[in-house]
Amino acid sequence: MKRREFIRLVGGTAASLPFATHAQQPAMPVIGFLHSASLEPNAKRLEGFRKGLQQAGFIEGQNVTIEYRWAAGQNARLPELAAELIGKPAAVIATLSSTPATRAAKTATTTIPIVFLIAEDPVELGLVASLNRPGGNATGISSQNAELVAKRLGLLRELLPQAPNIAVLLNPNNPNAKPVSSALQAAAVTIGVHLNVLEASTDAEIELAYQSLKARSPLLVGTDPSFFARRASLVALGARHAIPTMYDNREAADVGGLMSYGQNTESSWEQAGIYVGRILKGAKPGELPVMRPTKFEYVINLKTAKTLGLEVPPAMQARADEVIE
Repeated sequence: MKRREFIRLVGGTAASLPFATHAQQPAMPVIGFLHSASLEPNAKRLEGFRKGLQQAGFIEGQNVTIEYRWAAGQNARLPELAAELIGKPAAVIATLSSTPATRAAKTATTTIPIVFLIAEDPVELGLVASLNRPGGNATGISSQNAELVAKRLGLLRELLPQAPNIAVLLNPNNPNAKPVSSALQAAAVTIGVHLNVLEASTDAEIELAYQSLKARSPLLVGTDPSFFARRASLVALGARHAIPTMYDNREAADVGGLMSYGQNTESSWEQAGIYVGRILKGAKPGELPVMRPTKFEYVINLKTAKTLGLEVPPAMQARADEVIE
């Protein structure tokens, strides 16, 4: 081979090496994120999810991509959005604080791993075979909401022991509405109070529900993504109609709700992020036990209590994780 041809051959090979090396680099794995609500009310929680991913060694935009699909309250769109994520293809799908999204993902795929965060028993919903050995393509975190709603009802009763009725606001379109209603009915019998179940899913129905209550009649707001997204509106309705209200999330107490008791959801989203990272590293969802939340919060807003003309007993304040004054 002539010297000039040899140099040209070597130069051409060297020039092509970066392209060949680039072509051999694996694409970043894709996490599909599916939710029935919108980004804005979940922005802080999403930071918890990213924090969990980072603990597992994954940083969005650096070594993992997250494809977000928000249904903005239109649950009928969830199957279509789940199909989009499957087509990416997503290596794992996260459905956090959204049972409708979890069910849509589970219906759409039996192979792509799913990490959920739900309030219900995943065994009863058919998502897993058992809590310790899920067995299929789904695992995650379950707060076992039936136990928590009884606690919320008891706290509301403790604050207003003379109230003959306690109302509960549920979204009838949420799959946890019936089991939660049953759990609350049983708890109401135990503490000796009559339960008034109000069902509402639209703004107009919610407005009518509040109008049906007498001033200073206690209300417990059920766990639901649409209620969480409307938390500021619900707090405003409670103030307008002078309704002492118990919520399941501290964010509602932060914006003026009277009381809240429930899991620290940001921490639970962080737990879910760690699980997603473990699956990206090769763990099988069917072998990862369904976890329980590790942090719970009891918050009292004394400013709201004073506005409602309520005295919060010192014993209740002492047990609270935070008292907003």
